[in-house]
Amino acid sequence: MTERRLHLNAFLMNTGHHEASWRLPESDPYAHVELGHYVHLARIAERGTFDSLFLADGPQLWGNLAQRPAGALEPLTLLTALATATEHIGLIATASTSYNSPYNLARKFASLDIISGGRAGWNIVTTAGAEAARNFGLDAEPAHAERYARAAEFLDVALKLWDSWEDDAIVADKAAGVWGDDTRVHPARHKGRYFSVEGALNVPRTPQGYPLLVQAGSSEDGKEFAARYAEAVFTAQQTIEDAQAFYADLKSRTTAAGRDPGHIKVLPGIVPVIGSTETEALAAEQVLEDHIVYAHGVGRLEALLQLPPGTLELDAELPSDLPPESVIEGAKSRYTLVVELARRERLTVRQLIGRLGGGRGHLTFAGTPEQVADAIEQWFTSGAADGFNIMPAVLPSGLDAFVDHVVPLLRARSLLREEYGPRQTLRERYGLPRPANQYVTAPAPALARV
Repeated sequence: MTERRLHLNAFLMNTGHHEASWRLPESDPYAHVELGHYVHLARIAERGTFDSLFLADGPQLWGNLAQRPAGALEPLTLLTALATATEHIGLIATASTSYNSPYNLARKFASLDIISGGRAGWNIVTTAGAEAARNFGLDAEPAHAERYARAAEFLDVALKLWDSWEDDAIVADKAAGVWGDDTRVHPARHKGRYFSVEGALNVPRTPQGYPLLVQAGSSEDGKEFAARYAEAVFTAQQTIEDAQAFYADLKSRTTAAGRDPGHIKVLPGIVPVIGSTETEALAAEQVLEDHIVYAHGVGRLEALLQLPPGTLELDAELPSDLPPESVIEGAKSRYTLVVELARRERLTVRQLIGRLGGGRGHLTFAGTPEQVADAIEQWFTSGAADGFNIMPAVLPSGLDAFVDHVVPLLRARSLLREEYGPRQTLRERYGLPRPANQYVTAPAPALARV
């Protein structure tokens, strides 16, 4: 039996995940639009033998320009550049099923997979928020269930397109003058509720068959979608008990969907702040918290909780009469996480903003390299995670510190590879088989409709 190994993904966000990271003397407030910054980060993560790196995205201007660096390079374009600057690490881009078309997006991901030699992944999001909706001619965001219904059909179309070329469709017979075999190309011929797509993709089948499919929603709709399609899940939990419950639930749903639960990897987010001593780490965390502008945080928290501006008081707890989750049409799972965190620890709004400033609801952890490694090992070995989404509070220094000081400890504990070894696709790094082409051989049950 192959020894179970930790999966690590580097979640790269401009100057770091802490909202005040850009204010530190070491930070470059223009780094979010500099290719060299991301090349440097990708190479650090590759030095740490991470499985993959990940870029978040949304089709709207994020947040308040006063709060932190805003705007972002389009991730598929950026990852194509990073593919030429790296050799092993997987490249995962966020793209919305609500505000794209299946044909164009399937073509872009197929192109990235070919260019990178089989290292592409797609973080599938349905995109909450009225701001994004208005950028695409809608008066309001579609309902939560409607967004997931569209996403499911979007994935079905994309899978048809990625499979539309058989692996041996290219004949390249110079003597006979035959480049390809038209009988091995299969038009999608899809007509559904949301999409009508007739032809085959204009890109051959890729090294992986199709990109690694990643998902990040933890609502009921999100978990059902993940159980049907996802091969890796980025999630957020504050306690090991909540993480264990989520892990068990998702693996059970995956089994019920007719898939192998080992073919879906659960990666909670963790925001490590590392110091040579615990006191040093806590001091570094306090420096970041001291740089938070709380007025910015209040506005974002009111928007998340769907409260009118001016509702929240910094030194009071959240109001007792918040909207119930059932009426929330935006980020349902993040709404629930934030409210439960505030209620469980009886946090004031000021304290809650401080906690969210580091990772927007992901687990924040300040400590020594040994303490960080201990926490990762405990979650990994106790049924709470298959790996972690590493979200450094400050970049690049936080990623450097993790690779230089935590990674060697994980390797010494036989939790992480010493080196990459022979080149592999991203699917192979995650221990996943290459999917069969649906037009040639019926997919194995473990990969049905993935």
